[in-house]
Amino acid sequence: MTSSSVANRTPALLELADVCKRYNVGQPNETEVLHGVSFSIARGEMVALIGPSGSGKSTLLNILGLLERMTSGSYRIDGEEMVGIDDEALTLQRRIKLGFVFQFHHLLPAFTALENVTLPALMREGRVTPRQLERARAILDAVGLAHAMGKRPGELSGGMQQRVAIARAMVLEPPMVLADEPTGNLDTASSDEVFALMRRMHAELNTSFLVVTHDPRLAARCDRVLELVDGRLVRDQVLGVTHTQDHAVRQ
Repeated sequence: MTSSSVANRTPALLELADVCKRYNVGQPNETEVLHGVSFSIARGEMVALIGPSGSGKSTLLNILGLLERMTSGSYRIDGEEMVGIDDEALTLQRRIKLGFVFQFHHLLPAFTALENVTLPALMREGRVTPRQLERARAILDAVGLAHAMGKRPGELSGGMQQRVAIARAMVLEPPMVLADEPTGNLDTASSDEVFALMRRMHAELNTSFLVVTHDPRLAARCDRVLELVDGRLVRDQVLGVTHTQDHAVRQ
C-alpha cells in the first residue's frame, strides 16, 4: 500500500508540494535545509516523522506550524494556500487549525491544570466562555486528570504534565495536532501512557497527528511513517497496523 492510496480515499488536510527552505539567501553562506519536500496528510491520519538530528525535521515542523515561512513551494491547509498570506492571517489559521504538543510541556507554572488548558481559548478570543470552560473540564476528565484540575504543574508527574499539554492542544478540537518529541523527556512507561492517550484522542475525535519522534517503537504504532534525511523525504510508508494496545490510560 502506498501513502497516495490513503490520500485518495480521504481528503487531504495538509498538502506540501516542492517545499524548499534556504537561510541567508543570496549570501555566500546560503544554506538549503529542505530540498523539494512533498507529501500530504489526510484527515484522521496519525503520521510519524523520523530522521537523524540535523535532517530538517524542526524546520519542517515550524513551516507546518506556520511559525516559519518556506523559501519556495506550496503549503495548503484544507485546500487554502498559506504562501503569500499576511502574518495576521497565518496567526488566525494557526489558532483555528492547529494544536501543538512539545517535548517540554510549556505549562505556565503559576496556573492550575484547568487554567493551562483554557489558554488556547483565552488567546484566540480574549476570554474563556462557560462552554469552553466546561470543555476544558471534560477533556481533562477524558485524559484521566479530573482529580488534578486545581493542581499546578509542579505538583504533577512528568507524564501527567504531558497529559495536560495534550488536553490543552485538543481543547479547541483542531483538525491537526503537531507533536514535537512529545515523549522525549519521559520514561518508557510514561511514554507509552502519553502515546496511548494521543492515539485515543486521535481515534475519538478523528484528529490528524504528525508526531516527530526518535523512538522507533512509537513510530511503528502510527498509521504512516515519513523519514527525512538531509532535508529530503526518503521514505513515505503506510504501516497498516492495528493498535489494540493504545486505549488504556493509567490514572
